[in-house]
Amino acid sequence: MYKYENLKSRILILTDWYEPGYKAGGPIQSVKNIVTRFSDQYDFYILTSDRDLGELTPYKGLPTDKWVQNDSKENIWYASPGAMNRKNLESIFRQVQPDIVYFNSMFSSRFTIVPLWILIRSRFQGRLIIAPRGMLHAGALKRKTLKKKIFLKVFKLLGWSRRLQFHATDRQEYEDIIHYFSKDSRIIIAENIPNLNRGKWTSRAKAPGALNSVFISRINRKKNLHYILEIFKELKRTGKISLDIYGETDDPAYAQKCERIAKELPSNISVNFKGPVSHHEVFETLEQYHLFVLPTLGENFGHAIFEAMSSGCPVLISDQTPWQQLTVSKGGFGIPLNDRGSYLSALENFVQMDQQEFDKWSFGAKCFADKFYVNSDFENKYRELFG
Repeated sequence: MYKYENLKSRILILTDWYEPGYKAGGPIQSVKNIVTRFSDQYDFYILTSDRDLGELTPYKGLPTDKWVQNDSKENIWYASPGAMNRKNLESIFRQVQPDIVYFNSMFSSRFTIVPLWILIRSRFQGRLIIAPRGMLHAGALKRKTLKKKIFLKVFKLLGWSRRLQFHATDRQEYEDIIHYFSKDSRIIIAENIPNLNRGKWTSRAKAPGALNSVFISRINRKKNLHYILEIFKELKRTGKISLDIYGETDDPAYAQKCERIAKELPSNISVNFKGPVSHHEVFETLEQYHLFVLPTLGENFGHAIFEAMSSGCPVLISDQTPWQQLTVSKGGFGIPLNDRGSYLSALENFVQMDQQEFDKWSFGAKCFADKFYVNSDFENKYRELFG
């Protein structure tokens, strides 16, 4: 049993994946950056899985089903698959005695639905905060639609939403919460805390007729990789063009579809499936490219999008993200998915850019990210969220 000798509030965070995992991408960074930024103000305890996304074996060298501290002095419980039962969860809640329980997911059975049910049944007196993490976005709800709609219906019928405070990361997510629950829902908007590439902007070589582009995200239908591959098929057959794809495959059938399309591209366009990239290597990786592409069906934030711009890599993304007004700042393009012509035009524009013009866009992307980070009032917004 822990002994608490300070007055800092205790926050128990439940999340499907956490460091040293990295394959789940943004959700891991969303939690990690909260904990890092506010560890001097709150005591954080993290309950998570003992393995990375898609892995059948646990992390090597990490104890499971007990509290451990990592190198950053974070208190973490790496739960084995069979350990997330009522008895163990009730024991964990008694040990931590949290003031706040924060759920980093909307539809996770092990790390949201079951523990939330236990806490509400036991009449937990602390605060319950849930972060939908974009899972209420129309694009996200297209996957496993029936299952999610049933859950949302039961969620409302049981009245759980009245017991919760919601963490929205942008205005669109705020509207999504109201749509699926109630206009009287308790909602705090606090943007995700991104990772900022603190290195100085430097020019990278760019010749007309050459383009090195990159996709970093999970390979599934929501991220819409096949869409941009089909746009590449329509490019004029001039120049030397490459697309490197980094990401975990969590939909094998969809990944095979993307690979088939890639093989149909003209010979001057090379597509390379690189597999997952460790988060610690993301900035170094992005600094090698001219353009980041992600025609996503919906993002509540998009850590990789921000990290690309922060690394001086302009972005070509859909309009289903919070990143608007990109073109004015020369940070990139956010284009509706029904406007294939504009995607093609943007790609051809980047292919033909010379060094001077590309430098304007690369520097513009870096400035856009830096300005966002400086102007975001993370401190006060998260204090309001956690109280």
